[in-house]
Amino acid sequence: MRSEQEVNRAIEQYSNTIRRLCMIHLKNYADTEDIFQTVFLKYALSSISFESSEHEKAWFIRVTINACKDLLKSFFRSRVTSLDEIMELPAEVPKDYRDVLEAVMSLPQKYRDVIYLHYYEDYTAPQIGRILGKNVNTIYTLINRSKQMLREKLGGDGYEG
Repeated sequence: MRSEQEVNRAIEQYSNTIRRLCMIHLKNYADTEDIFQTVFLKYALSSISFESSEHEKAWFIRVTINACKDLLKSFFRSRVTSLDEIMELPAEVPKDYRDVLEAVMSLPQKYRDVIYLHYYEDYTAPQIGRILGKNVNTIYTLINRSKQMLREKLGGDGYEG
């Protein structure tokens, strides 16, 4: 494990390179920040010794590219359409569906994820549990709480699912 000074030095030295690489591969700020943290955490926890600053930089570049590729080919990412992308299709979404979609988008992230996976991607609670790394009973609870919040937002039981 590396010292705080080593990690801070590496962040100062390589942060721009890492962020640029991520943006080139991922074209998404949130994913870029996730990979940025992953790369520097891996560095902080590693005990590899570098022959030179060029070797160290090459290591950062390789780890960043591999992390980006892993994210892009991950099961979750390949099976999901962003809610933001769906919201940008107003002509294709009827008014009633748009109201529901806006209500789903207003939910806190943990509820939004399970509702999206369950109703938009047709995953079962056990499948969602495996995808999100949560207990299946937790998923059932999140789905039920989400449905209750949506009922309150949409005004009644007319939107039961």
